[in-house]
Amino acid sequence: QVQLVESGGGLVQTGESLKLSCSASRNIFSFSAMGWYRQAPGKQRELVASLTSGELTNYADSMKGRVTISRDFTKNMLYLHMASLKPEDTAIYYCSATFVEDVEGATRTYWGQGTQVTVSS
Repeated sequence: QVQLVESGGGLVQTGESLKLSCSASRNIFSFSAMGWYRQAPGKQRELVASLTSGELTNYADSMKGRVTISRDFTKNMLYLHMASLKPEDTAIYYCSATFVEDVEGATRTYWGQGTQVTVSS
């Protein structure tokens, strides 16, 4: 099993920036995809940004130009930098990682417990 722990959330004001971190308990060299999702009160969880092993990125249309996803293999870390934050960005942000588990190519997806981001007006 893999443990994912998010950090970096907090209370910020509109227009400010924030950097979230996700620490993995195993080497992420073999990851297939990693990403950030968020869930606001009363809403479904939605994709914020994702990253493949080939470093192909995908961003939510509502956040393109305001977010950047990155990783550090040596530290087993995934990051999400957010800028120009808005009150509607308020949500719990979750880290997700999919790993190749064996030589046959089987994969498993893991989730962290989330970190709260609150943007005040």
